[in-house]
Amino acid sequence: MRIYKVKDYAEMSRKAAAVMAAQIVAKPDCVLGLATGSTPIGLYKQLVEWYKSGDLDFSEVTTVNLDEYKGLPKENDQSYYYFMNDNLFSHVNVDKSRTFLPDGTQPDAEKACTEYDEIVRATGGADIQLLGLGHNGHIGFNEPSDVFKKNTHCVDLTESTIKANTRFFASEADVPRQAYTMGIGTIMSAKKILVVASGADKADAVYKSFFGPITPQVQGSVLQLHPDVVVVADEAALSKCDL
Repeated sequence: MRIYKVKDYAEMSRKAAAVMAAQIVAKPDCVLGLATGSTPIGLYKQLVEWYKSGDLDFSEVTTVNLDEYKGLPKENDQSYYYFMNDNLFSHVNVDKSRTFLPDGTQPDAEKACTEYDEIVRATGGADIQLLGLGHNGHIGFNEPSDVFKKNTHCVDLTESTIKANTRFFASEADVPRQAYTMGIGTIMSAKKILVVASGADKADAVYKSFFGPITPQVQGSVLQLHPDVVVVADEAALSKCDL
């Protein structure tokens, strides 16, 4: 695991975007594993800037996203499908027929999860998987648990995650209570993993994930077992780590 300590969110975004851009340049037909949430937005903006300046080409890229809320249609402005189009896909030359997310509109959880696992397998898996880190150490929507779940599954979101996501909705009552998410086995099968973290409110999760015991109660801790992890985090997020 390589940990890059940067000054602030802006530097984190540029540094992490450079790691992802290097993957695209090295392998133009790569599979990018993508994430949503507030932390990766700056990274996506930087990738868009480099595309517009002619430095990046997404035409052969395939993408697979970590998760999607269950029950939200694609046109809902809080769906992760909408988020990805708004922050990246609509601004670059990616072939949208090769951009994949779990189908949040599929009410049959088993069917939705099985189908998404088949899609990810068919792509060959992510060459690089981008991850944020939840306040409780979750990656994707893999919440604290007694086990590490291997495959895509339907999760009941914890109260802390619901509260953290309330800022994106009109009220807490509007936040979906379930989501479809890649399992830990799928995430860990990525050839390379890129983790971004910013802010003092993530300091506990960063410390427990990368310097604490490996436990499904802190799902991010499993990343300690992956052979190629790059963490880009700002000073505030790393404030509890002895680096």
